[in-house]
Amino acid sequence: MSKKEIITVQGTVVTLYEAQQGDFISLTDIARHRDSERSDYVLQNWMRNRSTIEFMGLWEQFNNSDFNSIEFDGIKNMAGSNSFSLTPKRWIETTNAIGVVSKTGRYGGTFAHKDIAFEFATWLSAEFKFYLIREFQRLKEDEQHRSPRTHGRV
Repeated sequence: MSKKEIITVQGTVVTLYEAQQGDFISLTDIARHRDSERSDYVLQNWMRNRSTIEFMGLWEQFNNSDFNSIEFDGIKNMAGSNSFSLTPKRWIETTNAIGVVSKTGRYGGTFAHKDIAFEFATWLSAEFKFYLIREFQRLKEDEQHRSPRTHGRV
């Protein structure tokens, strides 16, 4: 994990970091916008949806050559049923996913690639997603202005 950044979206502090696969955003922080006490339940409710599973599986198929498609099909078939539940940790372990990262401890939480995080934000609140994207873009523009230019060098 490389440098961490923090943005504030509608009064909610959201942590981001850059990894080899791209920018990752804290789903735990986004979920706190809805329920500060039980963000893990918010996240698990989102992960019960069939459309969520289909989106995350599609993202993995495009970005992860080690994705376990057979296990994914089993999860997808169960998604949406009353007895179905899925945690980020189980998703990662079962499918060998790389688009979601779950860390325990003081600085832990669940992070996801920005594509997946924006999808979660859509489910949570269209308004929150709008401001999340705006703040994310502002951060990226600020980073570009701070980084030294290569002036045509490759």
